[in-house]
Amino acid sequence: MALGGAVAIGVMTAIQARINGVLGVRVDNGIVAGFLSFSVGLVALAVVIALLPFARRGAVRLWRGIRGRSVPFWMLLGGACGALTVSTQGLTAGVLGVSLFTVGVVAGQTLHGLVLDRIGFGPAGVVAVTPGRLLGGALALAAVAISLSGDVLASAPLWMLVLPFLAGVGIAWQAATNGRLAQRVQSPIAATLMSFIAGTVVLAVAAALSVALRGAPDPLPAEPWLYLGGFLGAAYILLGAFIVAHTGVLLMGLGSVLGQLVTSVVIDVLWPAEAGPALWQVIAMVVVAVASVVVAVPRRRRR
Repeated sequence: MALGGAVAIGVMTAIQARINGVLGVRVDNGIVAGFLSFSVGLVALAVVIALLPFARRGAVRLWRGIRGRSVPFWMLLGGACGALTVSTQGLTAGVLGVSLFTVGVVAGQTLHGLVLDRIGFGPAGVVAVTPGRLLGGALALAAVAISLSGDVLASAPLWMLVLPFLAGVGIAWQAATNGRLAQRVQSPIAATLMSFIAGTVVLAVAAALSVALRGAPDPLPAEPWLYLGGFLGAAYILLGAFIVAHTGVLLMGLGSVLGQLVTSVVIDVLWPAEAGPALWQVIAMVVVAVASVVVAVPRRRRR
């Protein structure tokens, strides 16, 4: 069930990437698009917490932990990596397409997930680096190599390919940090709220600097669906805070990779981007990503 939740996170991430990518293109500023996405998610979470008594109790425990310093400062910073993710979506996904954006994220998630599990940073504690997990990580990186073959490197600037990798590194750290905070305050929804508060603050500063340097963005589009990325972000960050303690950082990342790639194939086939990979590359990436999840799933031993 936890692995199924990880796949659902990937599906929502892929859809969010395309929405935020299109929003970034429409307003001609990916950082402003990220700020809009996070702001919508923060408002949605605030409404949910106000309506649910158990969520309000979690928010109170979070506030008391911050005031009493029983919650360390670094646990409050998971949203900063979320800010990097949505900004990267706004800057690159509208040009690269969701598939190519996703495989950059895959590389960052896979490598950092292995490291975080090995040192015991996540809420699941130290997770052994088994041969299956190593092979799963290697296959995920093979999907990245496939995605960069052909004319992809010639059709997209290098910085557009590096940013998704950094976003993947941030996603792995964010999942582990939010999971630790959820354990500390006994409330995944309060941890998600803190993540959105931190991300919104970081993006507000970044958007202000971007506008000061580049000028005002284009007028906001009127289509409501372009603002749904924040709702999806709130949903998958909350789900991740629930399940990361059961899966570990790497396995949750690999499950989300599977959901992201399968969904990105559908999106990019129906709605191609200008610098996206060829169809054969997309299919090969999905096959390799499925294999990476299959070999990494722990097997139960019979008595």
